Amino acid sequence: MLRGISKVRIGVRDQERAKRFWSETLGCDVVQDQTYGDERWLEVRLPDGVVLVLEQSDGPDPTAAPGQPNTAVFLACDDVDATWRELTGRGVEFVQEPIDMPFGRWALLTDTEGNRFPLLAAAG
Repeated sequence: MLRGISKVRIGVRDQERAKRFWSETLGCDVVQDQTYGDERWLEVRLPDGVVLVLEQSDGPDPTAAPGQPNTAVFLACDDVDATWRELTGRGVEFVQEPIDMPFGRWALLTDTEGNRFPLLAAAG
C-alpha cells in the first residue's frame, strides 16, 4: 500500500546556490549530493522527512501568475507570522507577507531560483 510521498522534484537553475539556500538558510539536511555522468543528483530533507530533489532545469514555470505559487509544494510551519519574521531575518524574500485568506493564514516565499512556495500553518 501507499504510505505517502517519498520525494518531490523542484526545478532549479543553479544547484549549488539552491543547495546553500535550502541547507544554510532554511536549515534542511543535505541527504544526497552525487554526480553521475554530466548530471548531479541533489536532495535535501525538510524537518518532517519529506525529501526535495533539487533538479537542474530552466527554473520555475514562467506562465504562473505573479504573486501566486509556481510550484506544487506548500510549506508547513507552526506559526506563519513567527516563521515569516525568522526567515525574513535570514534574508529570505517573501512576495506576500502573512495575510488571512479563506483557507487560513499564509505567506508566499521565493527561493534563490524564483520558485514561489506558500507557507501555511500545519494542520492539526
